Amino acid sequence: MKIVNPESVGFSSERLARIGTVMQRYVDQGSLAGMVTLIARKGQVAHFEKFGMAEIETKKPMTLDTIFRIYSMTKPITSVAVLMLYEEARLRLADPVSLYIPAFKHMKVLDPTPGLGVRTVDAAREITIHDLLTHTAGLSYGFDREAYLDQLIGKNIWQKMEKNPEMTLEDWVMEIAKLPLAFHPGTTFQYSMATDVLGYLVQVVSGMPFAEFLQKRIFEPLGMVDTGFWVPPEKVARFAASYSSDPKNGLKLADAAATSPYTRPTTHPSGGGGLVSTAADYLRFCQMLLNGGALDGVRLLGRKTIELMTVNHLPDGVHPWGNQESGFGYGVSVLLDLGKTKLLNSVGNYGWSGAANTHFWIDPQEDLIAILMLQCIPDNTYPITPDFRTLTYQALI
Repeated sequence: MKIVNPESVGFSSERLARIGTVMQRYVDQGSLAGMVTLIARKGQVAHFEKFGMAEIETKKPMTLDTIFRIYSMTKPITSVAVLMLYEEARLRLADPVSLYIPAFKHMKVLDPTPGLGVRTVDAAREITIHDLLTHTAGLSYGFDREAYLDQLIGKNIWQKMEKNPEMTLEDWVMEIAKLPLAFHPGTTFQYSMATDVLGYLVQVVSGMPFAEFLQKRIFEPLGMVDTGFWVPPEKVARFAASYSSDPKNGLKLADAAATSPYTRPTTHPSGGGGLVSTAADYLRFCQMLLNGGALDGVRLLGRKTIELMTVNHLPDGVHPWGNQESGFGYGVSVLLDLGKTKLLNSVGNYGWSGAANTHFWIDPQEDLIAILMLQCIPDNTYPITPDFRTLTYQALI
């Protein structure tokens, strides 16, 4: 990949060098094993660097083509797949999901009325494709052990998948459809398995296995040669290990590269969090979005569809996790209020993160893309993401 003189695209080389200082500090103090940072502007790469190790135990250095688990950075890709089918008039965003997946026809909602115990009521209306794209469908993820619905998800989905790793994507989604909703569709935001349901929706509507659809319709056209739902044997040497980390106990190996489940094909490809990729591959996806749906003569989406994808669709007063500065589009967060972020930013920025602290954002105002790749769980253990954002914007001249 060609890296241009930063000044030619409006960056200060001297100021960009601060990124290396800060990233290396995270490595040297033992907080993170390593990372890759990439910044592009005006279609040119101004910064692309690697730091630390991809796997400490095997002394595997981080490289620019290291492969990462991108987890929820899968969601924007799945959302693009849905929008491609929308452009072909094979589905409509206001359609009830039950038109394509009948199991979602008669959904129940948990009644939160105090003193009534656990009971359900009929959903006020059906879940739509729009609801799934915006995480307003009423689904959940199962991560809150205190919540009754999440306890059901743990028992009826995660435990079943652990006991039966051969569960198919269809089986998974059918289990989701059996559970009650956390709230009536369209009323609030709750991060959830909605995008996994969208992956199955793509499979049903296209008549093509979900993983195959992404490969043939997105990855191959964009030249994303290292992106997929598993790492083949010839690429495992480039696959990073995953670590857990906290300020008290430091780094601990969580998933070694050679023995990772990601080195084997899956029967239930997760549209919400199942992909692996590289910084260079993900840049191609981001550049397609920033270009209005096209890259190097290949068009995946129309310009107006990208506009629709990257505006806020949440109801008035509803924000992701209550973050007043942000809204949510189709698979991406959208920055609405610069002052409330207390960060260097631009209104209209959109992007998303992954559970292992991978992160990207696209800034249409500045014609800028920034990508941070590392493998540390849980996310937000250290302020590396806001640090990277500050270091990016302070270097603009």
